[in-house]
Amino acid sequence: MELIADILLVAGALGAGFYCFILARRLTRFTDLENGVGGAVAVLSAQVDDLTKTLTAAQTTAGDSSKSLAELTERAEDVARRLELMVASMHDLPGEKPPAPGPTEHADPVFVRHPRN
Repeated sequence: MELIADILLVAGALGAGFYCFILARRLTRFTDLENGVGGAVAVLSAQVDDLTKTLTAAQTTAGDSSKSLAELTERAEDVARRLELMVASMHDLPGEKPPAPGPTEHADPVFVRHPRN
């Protein structure tokens, strides 16, 4: 009985060893950096790094543009206030008399072609 138990124990150990050998080969192929998932993970990791750098640069540029736009908006509001004051002060000026309608002060010349006889 012990002999049968020992044979079954050795067979189970050999089966487990063979199973581990197959799993190790599959795992090696799975994590291969050129063809397997490991390669895909490495490529995606590099792309994430590139996108992070690009996003940081874009955020910096957007911040600078926002500051510049805020300054330009402030300047435009100041100019608008000054223009409103100028237009308001124009109402205080005395009006000019409209020119009296004359015969034809600045008549456009008319060219007429006469036939030759």
